[in-house]
Amino acid sequence: MVTVAPPDTWTYALRLPHDPRAARVARMTVRAALHGHGMAETLDVVELLTSELVTNAYRHTRGPASLRLTALGDGRLRVGVWDSSPHIPAPFDEPPGSRGVQSTPIKPAPAGAESGRGLFLVQQCATSWGGWSLGSGLLGRGAGKLLWFEV
Repeated sequence: MVTVAPPDTWTYALRLPHDPRAARVARMTVRAALHGHGMAETLDVVELLTSELVTNAYRHTRGPASLRLTALGDGRLRVGVWDSSPHIPAPFDEPPGSRGVQSTPIKPAPAGAESGRGLFLVQQCATSWGGWSLGSGLLGRGAGKLLWFEV
């Protein structure tokens, strides 16, 4: 039996070291993948939001991270970032049905603040988002979490 994937679906996965340059590598990967698959119209938003999630993974954990880009078909793209911390920040910690009108919006960072805008940007720019805790792992080794967004 032969299985053929539709031409508009694809996946890229990239393991990122705990390194301050990881966000740049992630942006370059997003740029190459989206250009290569004719999705350049979403590039700016996807590149920005990916960079924010990878930067948070670097700043709030001590281990590596992983980036996964998945074209879901019908023009949708899902970006997932895994890291070693099981803590899921808002708004990713809300059940999918509670987002939107019932969701408590994240307040923008004060003018002049050097951080605090990333998750606000995800909430404002992504079509949907979510997060899954993967638990604390065996013998104290963190299994981490996966945060994702779709555009």
